[in-house]
Amino acid sequence: MTLKVWEREQGNWAVLQVCGEMDLVTSPAVRQRVHDAVADGRRSLVLDLGEVRFCDSSGVGVLIAARRLMRSCQGRLRLILPAQGAVEGSHVNRVLAALGVRRLFEVYPDLESATDETSGPLSA
Repeated sequence: MTLKVWEREQGNWAVLQVCGEMDLVTSPAVRQRVHDAVADGRRSLVLDLGEVRFCDSSGVGVLIAARRLMRSCQGRLRLILPAQGAVEGSHVNRVLAALGVRRLFEVYPDLESATDETSGPLSA
C-alpha cells in the first residue's frame, strides 16, 4: 500500500491528512510535508492519522521529529486518531503506546476537537 498526504486548512491550523502505511519508504513524504508547512510559516499543525493502517519505527520517528520541529519553532502539533480507534486502540495508538511515546503527543478523536482551542486532548 502507498501513502497519500492531503493538506488543508481549518481555521488557524494546517491539517495534513495521512492515508496508507507509514514505513521506511513512505514516511519521508510526511516528514517533508511537515517541513514544508513550517517553511510556509505554519506554527499550528494537525496530523490526521485516522487512515494510517500501518506505522513502523520509521513512521514513529517522523512523528517524534515533527513534535521536536514544532516545539523548536514555538509551534503546536496535534494528532488525530478516530474516537473509536482511540478507545479500542487504533494501530498508530497501539504502536505509540507500546513504544512508550504516546504521552508525548496531544491526541484528539476528530478534526473538530483537534482544531478547537477549548478542547482538551484524550488522556494517554
